[in-house]
Amino acid sequence: MLLVHAKGGPPLGHVLSRTAAKAEVHLLALSALPPAVAGSARRLCASVMTPAGAHRSDLVSLIVARAEAVGADAVLTFSEYAVVAVAEACEALGLAGAGGASALARDKRLMRRTWQRHGLPQPEFRPVDTEADLHAAARSLPGPLLLKAAWSAGSTAHQIIRSPHEVPAAWARSCDVMAESARLGYAELHVAEADADYVVEQIVTGTASDWFDEPGWGDYVSVEGVVANGTFHPVCLSGRMPTVEPFTERASITPAPLARDAQDRIVDLARRAVDALGLRDCGTHTEIKLGAGGSMWLIETAARFGGAMTVPQIEEVFGLDLVGMLVDHLLGHPVAWPERALTPARARGAAGSLVVLAVDGRGRAWQDRKVWDFPAVSADIPLSRGSRLSVVEESSLADGRVVPVYDPAAGANTMAALCLLSAADARTVLRDFETLVDALPRVLPAAQPEEVSA
Repeated sequence: MLLVHAKGGPPLGHVLSRTAAKAEVHLLALSALPPAVAGSARRLCASVMTPAGAHRSDLVSLIVARAEAVGADAVLTFSEYAVVAVAEACEALGLAGAGGASALARDKRLMRRTWQRHGLPQPEFRPVDTEADLHAAARSLPGPLLLKAAWSAGSTAHQIIRSPHEVPAAWARSCDVMAESARLGYAELHVAEADADYVVEQIVTGTASDWFDEPGWGDYVSVEGVVANGTFHPVCLSGRMPTVEPFTERASITPAPLARDAQDRIVDLARRAVDALGLRDCGTHTEIKLGAGGSMWLIETAARFGGAMTVPQIEEVFGLDLVGMLVDHLLGHPVAWPERALTPARARGAAGSLVVLAVDGRGRAWQDRKVWDFPAVSADIPLSRGSRLSVVEESSLADGRVVPVYDPAAGANTMAALCLLSAADARTVLRDFETLVDALPRVLPAAQPEEVSA
């Protein structure tokens, strides 16, 4: 197995251990290995290659050459930013992969046009390439509007536009954020000038109360699944806490505590969305906005598993090693995918991941700068009996680092840490996360002026 690593996706440590249990792993690292897993990566992998910048101009050729050099029987990535390059490399090698339609699950303009042709429910939208295009769209679409970079991930470069006079500032800010994201390595690796492509869409009104029996849930869910030989297999649903403005994700919780008929209707829409994109062999992650009276709108589908801790959450709650199962499938081994999406009744407790941002439960910025200190968090914040909290080291600041100021336009780029919580049920995870969010600015140590300036 040639595993192509880049930023984003499930933690590399989790991916490597599950892949190495199934195959000899050769790692092609397009991003620097997280220090927390660099040692284990070299123990688990038969080879680790980090190509120099001069050899990365043609990423598909690089992947093909490396796959041929190690005799790879399959090539796989879990990073949004490398999905298209790996899919095209698999096509060139004659190996199983997402297929030639992979860009439809990456470029939000192509994705929305495809769904529009299939008559699937989604917000009204317009592709925009220039500030003039954005002005025209703001005049024609009902507001408020959301400007998105077409190839972004992690809610980066999102800008809410409430009136036409906000267009110039929104356009300039999104362009600046995409340039900064590219510098940090959070950008499309294969498509040239992808940071110049945008889409603007109407913001639809979600209503979580029509779907969940208790307050506190966000108004959207994700359907986790896989496409094997062109057939979509839904695995389960994950719920959310409300986003932080503009639409930055704060937490994912598995399973989503929905009634069976509601889950079935959501899965049916996800199936139609994935089928319309024509994917072949890959993980999928489909986000769906929930509205009043059973209405739904497609947000997006990715041709890879959900990022952050979505995959480890599923393994803990449902006992499914999705990474290992996908590796087996790509290598041609039989895999018993779930016959239908697993429900909360099948779950062994619940698990969730929390993105630590410097905002309180209402989305307001912390009044003072803080230092990240997980031992203080775990010792001083009371959680429910039986709940277990851990930190994902490779996705978090080291203890003692100053927590970044939350930047609405930068989204998850300004996260301080990623925490995993396991509990008896989804409701308990949600309540414990609310407790954590409220307590963090009180429990974390204050940053000293010299630390902030550094």
